[in-house]
Amino acid sequence: MSIIDKLFGTDHAHRDTPAKADGPMQKVLDELAALGGKPIETLDAAEARRQPTPTDAVKSLLRKDGKNPDDDMGVKTTDITIPGAAGPLQARIYKPHEHSEDRLHPVVVYFHGGGFVIADLDVYDGGPRGVSKMADVIVVSVHYHQAPEHPFPAAHDDAVAAYKWVLDNAQTFNGDPQKVAVMGESAGGNLAINVSIAARDQGFRAPVHQVLVYPLVGNDLNTPSYIENANAKPLNKAMIEWFVEQTFASETETSDPRVNVVDADLSGLPSSTVILAEIDPLRSEGETLAERLERAGSDVRHKTFHGSTHEFFGMAAVVPDAMVAQTFAAHELKRAFGTAILPI
Repeated sequence: MSIIDKLFGTDHAHRDTPAKADGPMQKVLDELAALGGKPIETLDAAEARRQPTPTDAVKSLLRKDGKNPDDDMGVKTTDITIPGAAGPLQARIYKPHEHSEDRLHPVVVYFHGGGFVIADLDVYDGGPRGVSKMADVIVVSVHYHQAPEHPFPAAHDDAVAAYKWVLDNAQTFNGDPQKVAVMGESAGGNLAINVSIAARDQGFRAPVHQVLVYPLVGNDLNTPSYIENANAKPLNKAMIEWFVEQTFASETETSDPRVNVVDADLSGLPSSTVILAEIDPLRSEGETLAERLERAGSDVRHKTFHGSTHEFFGMAAVVPDAMVAQTFAAHELKRAFGTAILPI
């Protein structure tokens, strides 16, 4: 057993009854409920994008605790515009303050979540900021064209275009084009692994590693975790069904291997870190993905965080498990980049 396995484990959780959020996680859920958002699945896309988010709840808790919700955590950001598959994309470059400008640094291309419909670079700031700091890497967080205005596969095409842009332009922001990984949360996890698959199939330089955080990688809405967490917060089955309606011309499109990744060809992909939340409809498909990646020959490290919900990863300022998850991701990225300091 490796050191990381001893620290973080590689468990696969299944429960007959819904799990309960732990104390810090529940505080975020309670705060989110107090912000008075409407159920996403009852709204149109424009109004859904205006609803309070888990990030808003985290910031509210920090303010109540007398802390600065906009602390940069020792990481500076630069907003840029890059070319996508069908027009310009917003992107944000994260760099630790102490980064030297006289050498190249590893790069992580990060894709945010939101079911291909909602959320943006601000909603998903905590994850890339924490990973940039703890892994000592440059993170390029990329927005993408969202449904229903830009239905499937617009986001997938943008993700591949953005990754290729980073390969070609990394040195302009002191990034090392030979050390580029991909990472994503939820729908962004789907985009990240699809970049790896596209690199294999199209013959461009593959990511050296992929970090997949509660990725959306299946089209079966009756898995054990969907049944357990049908009414979970902040993500539930009704929301997923709404995302599907917004994103795809018909449900049959969800059988596309870019969506139903668990049944796709997973051979020849990079080493993988799979981070899951127990209280999440997407947990089962994430566990299946970890198993099938390993069976296909990928070096896989997987951890399911008990008592945590979908979206927890970026909440390190208030949820201890999120800090552990970010540390886990950072360790695996350093291992892949060859920058980890290993014990003698």
